[in-house]
Amino acid sequence: MLNVFRKKAGSWMVKAILGAIIIVFIFWGVGNYGEKQGNMVAVVNGENITIDEYRDAYENLLEQFRKRFGNNLNDEMIKMFRIKHQALNMLIDRKLMINAAKKLKLRVSQDEVVSAIKNFEAFQTAGTFDKRLYANILNRIRTTPDEFEAEQGVVLLLNKLRLFITDCVKVSEQEAREWFVWNNSSVKIDYVIFDPESYKDIDPSDKEAAEYFEIHKEEYKTEPMVKVRYIHFDPENYKPVVTISEDELRNYYEMNPEEFIKPKTVEARHILIKTDQNDSPEKIEEKRTRALEIQKMAEKDDFAELARKYSEGPSRDNGGFLGAFTQKDMVKPFADKAFSMKIDEISDPVRTRFGWHIIKLEKINEESTIPFKEAAVKIREKITKERAVNLAYDEAEKVYDASFAGDDLVTAAREHNLKVETTEFFTKQGPENGILDRLKFASAGFSLGDMELSDILDFKDGYYILQLIDKLPPEIPEFTAVREKVRTDLIKFKQREKAEHDAKALLGDLKNGVSMSLGAEKYNLKASTSDFFKRDASPGNTGLEKTIIKASFNLSEKHKLYEQVIPGMNGFYLISFNESKKPDPDEFEDEKKSVINKLLQEKKIKTFEAWLSQLRNESEISIENHFLE
Repeated sequence: MLNVFRKKAGSWMVKAILGAIIIVFIFWGVGNYGEKQGNMVAVVNGENITIDEYRDAYENLLEQFRKRFGNNLNDEMIKMFRIKHQALNMLIDRKLMINAAKKLKLRVSQDEVVSAIKNFEAFQTAGTFDKRLYANILNRIRTTPDEFEAEQGVVLLLNKLRLFITDCVKVSEQEAREWFVWNNSSVKIDYVIFDPESYKDIDPSDKEAAEYFEIHKEEYKTEPMVKVRYIHFDPENYKPVVTISEDELRNYYEMNPEEFIKPKTVEARHILIKTDQNDSPEKIEEKRTRALEIQKMAEKDDFAELARKYSEGPSRDNGGFLGAFTQKDMVKPFADKAFSMKIDEISDPVRTRFGWHIIKLEKINEESTIPFKEAAVKIREKITKERAVNLAYDEAEKVYDASFAGDDLVTAAREHNLKVETTEFFTKQGPENGILDRLKFASAGFSLGDMELSDILDFKDGYYILQLIDKLPPEIPEFTAVREKVRTDLIKFKQREKAEHDAKALLGDLKNGVSMSLGAEKYNLKASTSDFFKRDASPGNTGLEKTIIKASFNLSEKHKLYEQVIPGMNGFYLISFNESKKPDPDEFEDEKKSVINKLLQEKKIKTFEAWLSQLRNESEISIENHFLE
């Protein structure tokens, strides 16, 4: 069945189904509808896995990797990711889990299956389950309601099993606190960078460049190119023919009340006295005292003017005004206080990770429902868009069904008054002009054989049908054609070679006790000291590359020098420990809930994986000889 999904993935309706269930299918494997024919590839506790089951699982998993890597996916990567092993292991796990669920007497009722299917948006019209649409979609993907519902029952059963196994998993506050300290500890380092581009005296000869080319000539091979013709089915072109009655608008409004609720908001001003994560407890208390002084002034002076004068937040120029916001829009301590206040009330200083806030509440907007007249405009836009997409796909399907080979695509397009476009030759980066999703377009074009038609492809701006009409294979050019590029590459290679050599020489000096600042001077470099940064810091915020950030947390007061040269995009690094710092314990209270939830999800995944691993170890599993070789 999933193989059919893959082949028909262009359909917007199938896309909708895939969005909800394909990940589950891919993870657990594929269904077993009726008798599967084919040779056995493995036996799990006496139950066979057939070659047909394996082939379907492999093709579907391979499709997921194609979507992820596009044209970069090749045979070497398929071997590296062990996709064959992954596909078979998913089928083995699926059989083990189904049997485990049965032994635990877990059940899925028909009502649960029906409820799950009715909640698929793909099967709904104006928010309500549409039986005719359901039957039509299943017919398009060539499966029956019984088959589809049987597979949904398996998916729900395996979800119940996962919940059963992980329900007892807990995360203590102490675990969360220890993780928070570990994750939010920060470090400061000293470092030196040997920048290859600083080596200016490298001037290779033509002979050296030619020799370099001979060794690396595969790197200069031209890119393959293709030319395609295509038809674009743009939903925007179908909107004018969509008609929607007043009854349909009102029915949608009544069936989807949650979409038309305006949540409670408040409007407030604030004065912020900033604190920094590096501030000492004494400094934080000093700033709190300052906030209290301003609060007292606010009781008799104009709050907006005080904000303009004293606030250190971005809203100061607007008198501290924050506009209307929901409780979820602000950090928890701030939001909790603001939503508990009365109009014109001024709060005591409230501490968040940004600093101390003095809040003045100005207005409360209670939760309300958007009236139908106001909502109807957006409802009409939404349904019009959905139906235009349907019409675009329907016409694409008609053209596709009429186009079997060769000029049939052109003929079918002419009969439907559609324009056939033809690209210039393009690489795997896609056509230069006119295509919104160039990479996806290129991926589809390069996957086609001579004169082959693509499936109906769902891109960002509608549906496409492509046909490959010509291709140019890659080739290695003559050295003379790429001489300048080779010479540039050789200079960069020699620069990096020289920079690495000098970095290793300085590292030797540092190991012998030379200070980093003194040693750097020998190479006309200057040692730098970073600001404090955390494990999850980004290169943009620190000026340091990810490899440097990661390596820095292996350093300590006892082991100051990182005893290897670290290669990076910007050069070769030598780093040493300067100082470390733990987070403010009060910050944990603000983050405790999210930290516990994060760790709980991770712990549940590990718990289930451990349970499944034990189940495999206790089972009799045999794989046909040489099958995965």
